[in-house]
Amino acid sequence: MFDAIAFAGGGNRCYWQGGFWEAASPLLSLKPSLIAGVSAGAWSACYSLLGLGQRVNAMVVEGCSQGRRNFEWRAWRSEGSPWPVAFMYRSLIEAIIDDAALERLKRGPDVLIGLARKPRRLPLALAVPLGIATYQIEKKWRSPVHPRGGRALGFSPEFLHMQDLSSAAELSAALMASASVPPFMPIGRVGGMAALDGGLVDNVPIEPLLPVEAEGGRTLVILSRLYRTFPQVEGRTYIQPSGPVPVGQFDITNPAGIRGAYEMGLRDGEAFAKRVRAHRA
Repeated sequence: MFDAIAFAGGGNRCYWQGGFWEAASPLLSLKPSLIAGVSAGAWSACYSLLGLGQRVNAMVVEGCSQGRRNFEWRAWRSEGSPWPVAFMYRSLIEAIIDDAALERLKRGPDVLIGLARKPRRLPLALAVPLGIATYQIEKKWRSPVHPRGGRALGFSPEFLHMQDLSSAAELSAALMASASVPPFMPIGRVGGMAALDGGLVDNVPIEPLLPVEAEGGRTLVILSRLYRTFPQVEGRTYIQPSGPVPVGQFDITNPAGIRGAYEMGLRDGEAFAKRVRAHRA
């Protein structure tokens, strides 16, 4: 059906992707040879391949029902950041991905985790806010599926092959780095260098899909929010939520929104599978 699949980033909105995969994958027998993901999209890809979408969503809903705030000064001392989302995200990854789970993932498709490296001539303290600001301005102004501002500033993409990682701890570090959006998420370090959210280059990681498309393969790009238009590329299908996903990217105070994102994904995944099957028939 699809030879390669990309999971876009988007923070909590990516729990829509978990529901989408849960519903669409068995109906369409999705078995791609390659999957690329950035930020929370990379995390969605991992737990979805493990078949744990429902469990992960339930854990997140429970964690967001504990009465914590999005900003807590006291968390700085105990968790290293006044934004609890970073500690909660890492804890969730470590609760789901152990070495046995990593080995299961390695038996599946080639999984690529997208990172961004800062411009060589910019210090990290300047590159981070400049990159985030450029991304936000471009998103609000033009709302492109594939922004160009990050590359213009000198940010460069890098994709880690999950099959090359030797432990669950390395996978956790890679996923955290791929979601590095200061101040909410800490700056990651991969290969001894600072690593940032892959979305600073492109929040929708289609670069690894290009060789597959060049050889006539079919690809699927799973977004996490609404766009007005999509690029028209031979063999590529974009799928987006049927409506606004009801939760903020880093909001840990909205368990109903987390559940709603997943349930919307279930409905959209089933509807998408029915359309595809009807078209094939």
